[in-house]
Amino acid sequence: MEVGILAYGGYIPQSRLQRSEIAKAHMWFNPGLKGLAKGERAMANWDEDSVTMAVEAARDCLGDYDRSALSAVYMASTTFPFMDRQNAGIVAEALNLNAGLQTLDFTSSQRAGSSGLAVALQVAKGGGAPILFTAAEKRQTKAASPLEFTSGDGAAAFLVGEGKVIARLIGSHTEAVDFVDHFRGEGQSYDYSWEERWIRDEGYMKIVPAAISALLEKTGVDPATITTFCFPVAAKRVAAGIAKKMGLPDSSVADNLQDNCGETGTAHSMVMLSHALEHSKPGDKILVASFGQGSDTLLFEVTEEIKSLSPRKGISGYLARRYAETNYNKFLAFHDLINLERGIRAETDKKTGLTTLYRNKNMSQRMLGGKCSKCGTAQFPKSNMCVNENCGAVHTQEDYPFADRIARVNSFTADRLTYSPDPPAYYGMVQFEEGGRLMSDFTDIAPDSDLEVGMLMRMVFRVKDYDNKRGFRRYFWKATPVDASKKGE
Repeated sequence: MEVGILAYGGYIPQSRLQRSEIAKAHMWFNPGLKGLAKGERAMANWDEDSVTMAVEAARDCLGDYDRSALSAVYMASTTFPFMDRQNAGIVAEALNLNAGLQTLDFTSSQRAGSSGLAVALQVAKGGGAPILFTAAEKRQTKAASPLEFTSGDGAAAFLVGEGKVIARLIGSHTEAVDFVDHFRGEGQSYDYSWEERWIRDEGYMKIVPAAISALLEKTGVDPATITTFCFPVAAKRVAAGIAKKMGLPDSSVADNLQDNCGETGTAHSMVMLSHALEHSKPGDKILVASFGQGSDTLLFEVTEEIKSLSPRKGISGYLARRYAETNYNKFLAFHDLINLERGIRAETDKKTGLTTLYRNKNMSQRMLGGKCSKCGTAQFPKSNMCVNENCGAVHTQEDYPFADRIARVNSFTADRLTYSPDPPAYYGMVQFEEGGRLMSDFTDIAPDSDLEVGMLMRMVFRVKDYDNKRGFRRYFWKATPVDASKKGE
């Protein structure tokens, strides 16, 4: 049986910081930044990180797939929220997966995304159950640095295995070269980058072609037959230069999404692959290359199964779901780049009782409620007694997942007295269409959003609280509008 990609998904945060606003803030210091002021970059909300974005990409990827059939969850990032807690395990919990699976984190290189996918495909060759692979990034960048302009936040996910693949793996190859174009040492918050021309001439233009050449020779594929070439680099004309050097068609060079997203770090080769699959057709050959202490190359051929894949939002759908953010100070605050006076109400100790967290993880991380086996009433949270006043049965509650169920707003409040990193704090009562109610925080509410009773809402996995004293963050589910508009353009 052929091994390859069974499904794909993606996620890009709603807010898009206008690069012109970054330039306005720093041109007094470095007028040369004006050349980077075009377009916009994806900007994660204050309650988003690489884990929450990976969860959203995975949900987009899995759709209605039988999640009990998965054998493993892999996650790649260089911005994991936890250095000593398995982040892929948090993703698995949020997706309500069985405990009997493997979870692995891939990190420490900008090619961790492509390396992780290559490993997942290699493991899948063994004939086991499908593997979910995710890659996500929320990079920290110094103010007024080129990376602040060219970076973006986002995630991609793939279901890989044997069987009815939408893109079969033709082959892969890795060149491992300890070429240091940038690095981030232990205890450092920001990347230290080296000179751009050196990186281009000695790195991109030598190491990547070597990896591509080896792959094409190994597979016997004519470079002229490549339909799409995905290479994640913000620098202009580099991908086109590599394509020309390797004999790839000019038309094969994929959009690097720099105009409307930015480079999502180790996730970006995967984001570009997910985006390419959206627009592919049977017979297309997609070449993916990455760069970071060497280069990974993977070659896929799209199959007829792509036609029968169920619709998904994908990278394109999330790019269309946008709000043009013009407040640069909000970006600094959300990425913890300034020492902001947050007021007395923000001083509450956010310590998480790990015993309580574990005992309630089905509710808080999996969003499992209950459904009465006697009368069919759904409720959140799950309890020993049915909330239906006409039933009241005891010990009849069965696990009932709420995370993927649509709700409607019953009531809402915009509160400026309660502390919120993004005031006002929106919250309210939501009623799930299949039954069950929840007093929920709302998120991704654009400043000029028209919230109203009856509005459709979906649940998203987000950061509930940051415990900055101990370096812990607690996750929970929040409600967000189903159809976010393009307001703010």
